[in-house]
Amino acid sequence: MFPIRDHNPSGRTPYVVYALMILNVGIFILTWPILDDPQRIGALFYDWALIPYDVSNGDKPLGLFTSMFLHGGVLHIAGNMLFLWVFGDNMEDEMGHVGFAVFYTLCGLAAGMAQVISDPTSQIPTVGASGAIAGVMGGYLLMFPKARVDVILIVIIFFKIFPVPAWVVLGVWFGLQLFNGTMTDAATSGVAHWAHAGGFVAGVLFTISLWRRRGGPAYWQKTHGRPNNPATKLSTTTSLVPIVRRKKK
Repeated sequence: MFPIRDHNPSGRTPYVVYALMILNVGIFILTWPILDDPQRIGALFYDWALIPYDVSNGDKPLGLFTSMFLHGGVLHIAGNMLFLWVFGDNMEDEMGHVGFAVFYTLCGLAAGMAQVISDPTSQIPTVGASGAIAGVMGGYLLMFPKARVDVILIVIIFFKIFPVPAWVVLGVWFGLQLFNGTMTDAATSGVAHWAHAGGFVAGVLFTISLWRRRGGPAYWQKTHGRPNNPATKLSTTTSLVPIVRRKKK
């Protein structure tokens, strides 16, 4: 079960979201030919990924930034870009283009530092935009807790799309990061859960000043906890598999 869209499109064109998606996908396409070559992709990640051991020893601090634009596979980048698309446009609408770009970058850096702090001796390269996007999700939760987000529930060949309040979707997601970060190891799971959790918390903290300027709780009352744009009427379906009925004999 994961979010696929929200009901309130941005009031302005989200140029930064588009630029981030193009940049991430473009870099991924450039690295695609060497993904199946352990030696070459390992060398690339060694130079440009986030390696906690190096950063904790004062080496390769640039990896905190460059790692945000590297991905390890199709599902990795597809999931990240989907989450950025769902939650990023409304945050850019509220913060402005420059403000959102700075916010996104700071969340990504904070997420990387959270991963370093969680395991400073790890020499496993960490890549992906998910820490920065987790920050966007944290900010979204503070600004629009009651926004309707469509999630898709897939059970084998059947699926159901239904709207869920943002605080439920994002709260459950954050809880899973904490649980998995506590119960699993990044070396075995392949997921930097503490980077996700750190980015999410940073996103909330970095958004507090904007939320307070908008009026704090009064802003929620004014907007009913949703983006201040007209909602889009969206259709849902339960399955793409047609129903075939038996003929009566």
